[in-house]
Amino acid sequence: MRRSGCLLASGALALGMLGAERTPPGVLLLEVQERRSVAPSPLQRRAPKTVEEVITNEKARGGYFSTCSVGTPPQDVVLLLDTGSSDTWIPASNAAVCSRRFSTDPCPLGSFNPSDSETYREFIQDGLEITYLDESYVFGDYFQDTFDIGDSSVKNMTLGLGLNTTLNHGIVGIGYMLNEASVRTSRIQYDNLPVALAKANVTNSVAYSLWLNDFDSQMGNILFGGVDVEKYTGSMMSLNVTTADNSDEFDHFRVPLTSVQASSPSGSDTLTTTSYPIQVVLDSGTTLSSLPADLVDQMWREVGVDFSAVLRQPLIPCYRKESPGSFTFGFGGPDGPKVIVPMNELVLDITLGQPPVFPSDSPYKGQDACLFGIQDFGGPPYILGGTFLRSAYVVFDIVNNQVGMAQTDFNETKSNIVPFPSYGAAIPSATAAPNQGQTDTPPSGTAPDFSASTGFQNAGWIPGALQLPAILAISLAFWAAF
Repeated sequence: MRRSGCLLASGALALGMLGAERTPPGVLLLEVQERRSVAPSPLQRRAPKTVEEVITNEKARGGYFSTCSVGTPPQDVVLLLDTGSSDTWIPASNAAVCSRRFSTDPCPLGSFNPSDSETYREFIQDGLEITYLDESYVFGDYFQDTFDIGDSSVKNMTLGLGLNTTLNHGIVGIGYMLNEASVRTSRIQYDNLPVALAKANVTNSVAYSLWLNDFDSQMGNILFGGVDVEKYTGSMMSLNVTTADNSDEFDHFRVPLTSVQASSPSGSDTLTTTSYPIQVVLDSGTTLSSLPADLVDQMWREVGVDFSAVLRQPLIPCYRKESPGSFTFGFGGPDGPKVIVPMNELVLDITLGQPPVFPSDSPYKGQDACLFGIQDFGGPPYILGGTFLRSAYVVFDIVNNQVGMAQTDFNETKSNIVPFPSYGAAIPSATAAPNQGQTDTPPSGTAPDFSASTGFQNAGWIPGALQLPAILAISLAFWAAF
């Protein structure tokens, strides 16, 4: 699972495609589909200045992937879509990770061979240098070539070529250009995908909307250049993106988290932390979410986490996916947007197959073990990844340095896309959150009484056909593997 710019991936890949719908001029729509065994269907012809394509929710790989192509003739690649990074890079076909000498499944999502492209052009040698928090990395060159996304092409787009990498797939980085690796290594800033789409007249502004839908849904989308007003409920509010250390340079989609509330049938708790307002980065490429330790400890207590010293992970019985409890995240002060995240978005499977069971020394011995999706990564940067973003409809406005946010409408089938009318136009249908800069924190020194915890944990559990000795045997075998 990816965290703060890194991806820990495992499992096999299966791609499915859905027929695209028409979109108005000035937007580009990428649909998100859960991984299923579905035969590909052709894309429909788009309206002028729009394009539609399929991207897949790859649970095993911890992210949302887009099928693109590079070069002339086109070479297909499947790339991780990432709001938390800014470079688009592809593994080179001659990289060691793409060789069967080093892997039994070398680069299953595709790679790029510059020699096979008539339009390839070298740009910056040795300029691509990215090391992620899990110590995975990519090193290589920058080049320029044709980049196809859906039925639109961006000519001479600057891309990275991963010559030496530990990742067997590439990434589509759609964050701020200031975060490009070339700025640090070569002091060169180039037009990444959101900017290139606007300059190619595919979209009207450098902005996009993210609707990931729920974890088990077949479909969601990312929409460049517009907002789908049918995909969220209530009103949308815009927040000003903040910068690190009070600088005037924007490098990530960072917004102030000012409250977290736990609610269940047994009560409601306002959670506290000394870190409010918490500057959180909205990152679609990160599977989990990370918050300050004192806040995380309270969330774990509410839901009944059993922290595994062996795996160093917060575990929770899988049946609590069905818990009626939820957490409400508030942003930008007492009058800002609020997003409710239900438990079925926070309890994640550890494996794709039969889940492991808790060992005999756990209070949940013999029960199926899942991962809780809010964690403490050890300090800033704090991240709201997929476990939060699926519950929010978020608009990323790079020109105006703003984020629009509303409660997502899970599994909504209707669509009403409103394009940004022009470059730098305000987020359609959004109102600015009032009183930004204020916080809605509880009085200093207060602590929740955890009245909501019983409601989070009251779902019943009945063992299946396995008898206790068999359950314990499976449990011990699992823990011994680590």
